[in-house]
Amino acid sequence: MLSSPHSIQRSQSLREQTYQVLRSAILSGELLAGSRLVETQIAEKLQVSRTPIREALQQLQQEQLVVTDENGNLRVVSFATTDAVHLYRCRLVLEQESILEACKNASPEQLAKIEFAIQQAEKAIEQQPNQLTSYQLLHIDYQFHRAIAECSGNPWLALLLDQLFDKMAILRIQTIQQNLKVLEIRSEHRQIYQAIVEHDYDKALNALRNHLMSSQARVIHELEQLQSQQN
Repeated sequence: MLSSPHSIQRSQSLREQTYQVLRSAILSGELLAGSRLVETQIAEKLQVSRTPIREALQQLQQEQLVVTDENGNLRVVSFATTDAVHLYRCRLVLEQESILEACKNASPEQLAKIEFAIQQAEKAIEQQPNQLTSYQLLHIDYQFHRAIAECSGNPWLALLLDQLFDKMAILRIQTIQQNLKVLEIRSEHRQIYQAIVEHDYDKALNALRNHLMSSQARVIHELEQLQSQQN
């Protein structure tokens, strides 16, 4: 439960500050999937009253990052294998639109941004493979897909992907605690990027499908392993 101290800036909205602290803790895995969230404990840790805590938790519930269990307790959302399948299907629907627009409209500057995201991943993993946190690895992956979405010029598409990636972050945090190779996707990113550079939508779409289906298979395998360990 919020193992490291967090500073709440009194000059800003307590509700907003509390929301950002809790959201970051959830998406980084500091608050693990399924963790119970108790207002009094959070209030004591952050040194704020229960009112901003309650308001922040309500906002996180609206975003479906926090859910109520069968006993009425608030918990960080956790995902099963069926959830993983549904989330990846949603990603495929949204990201194939990103790919189409990128193949048609990506500017040299946008292509450079996509390639830079790949280079950053390659550099980070080659130079400090054992020092990166799971959250950092997820962020590197996110930057690549977000750069492609920006080529669409459609802010709603980018917003929907942002919301979906929040759920994906929690899902994947569940599956990479013991196996960081789940995020070993640099070559798959390269294939997608090269097809976009060639303006070859069919090739890019196939590369995207292969990438997402491979990622889904890796994630589901890890979920099943975790389930078997718990039984």
